[in-house]
Amino acid sequence: MWPFTRKSYPQTDEELLAVINGDNGTACDPLTVPPVKAAIETIANSAACLDLHLVERDDAAKDVDHPALNLLRGQVNEWTSSFQLIRDLLIEAMLRDQGGLAWVNRIADKPVEIIHYRPGVITYQEEESRELLYRLSGRPVLASDVIHVRAPFGKAPVTLARRAILAAAAMETHAQKLWSNGARPGGVLEVPQNVGDDAVKRIKAGWAAAHEGTSNTGRTAILWAGTKYSQTALNSTDAQYIENRRYQMEEIARAFNMSPVMLGDLTKSSYANAWQKNREFLGITLAPWLRLVEAAFNRALLTDEERARLTFQFDIDDLSRVDLQQRATAISSLVSSRVLNPNEARTWLDAGLAPYDGGNEFANPHTGASQAGANDNQDEEEAA
Repeated sequence: MWPFTRKSYPQTDEELLAVINGDNGTACDPLTVPPVKAAIETIANSAACLDLHLVERDDAAKDVDHPALNLLRGQVNEWTSSFQLIRDLLIEAMLRDQGGLAWVNRIADKPVEIIHYRPGVITYQEEESRELLYRLSGRPVLASDVIHVRAPFGKAPVTLARRAILAAAAMETHAQKLWSNGARPGGVLEVPQNVGDDAVKRIKAGWAAAHEGTSNTGRTAILWAGTKYSQTALNSTDAQYIENRRYQMEEIARAFNMSPVMLGDLTKSSYANAWQKNREFLGITLAPWLRLVEAAFNRALLTDEERARLTFQFDIDDLSRVDLQQRATAISSLVSSRVLNPNEARTWLDAGLAPYDGGNEFANPHTGASQAGANDNQDEEEAA
């Protein structure tokens, strides 16, 4: 029997919330904080939308026929699509320290379905050697049958960014309470001496009924029995509330290693740098997650012999494309420099353009002397 004596990582949603909330008892589901939800959703959906290939390591020109690829391009089981599997594995890897886990069901050593159980059904123990020993509903299973996607450092981004997430949630709570009171800061009611406790309670209740809440905003205040009202001014933190909230969004974006632009903050975005931001997202944010998923699929869906020559690979062309004008300029330059021929360049457009006669020639279309057939007459004259 394997020595399962402790749990190293939170396995359920309740344990995850306990990690996020810390010791202060403040309830905070990280997905209710919009920047956190946006970051997780952007990364997971972007990865799941990409085409997945299984190719030869020495020749990635075409896909290799394999039962695992058929699963990952359609339904991994009767109730889960491949899109859902990849998306949900990454979501769990970003939300939970134990990562995203799925079990591969094999018949005659061939994968026939992949089951993504709810959190806590598949558990594991990390040994001193970092070997992971897995259990499915308490039953030991082979590591080669488990797809496991874990975040760096052995901690989910939401765990490492716990304080930033709690600060953002606290600001939202502050805003909600402020606006529920008619967007008014607190004030002080000064009453004459010796009015009695009952009178104070009635004055307070009457003031709250008449002036608190958004429906009472702008009402004329009526004071009685010598009562005076002094409004409390907004402090500097309240006055810079928008800046504070934007800073917390930036902190959360840093936790996911992505630009705030990808979370909807267009303060520092422009048409000129939009493409650069997209490249940063692909190369810095998304690519490491794609490699984690590829490695997890390679380990659990391929045999030792197959891993030596085959690899799963996401097609990132859809994300690396630029606008039509920039693409046209790049393609024209590559054709002119004879890196691509016109027929190869037409395939880059994904517009269903068929090859044409003479399109396989490597020639510069801007200089007549280098075009295909340009020297045919000269060759005939020399032959004569």
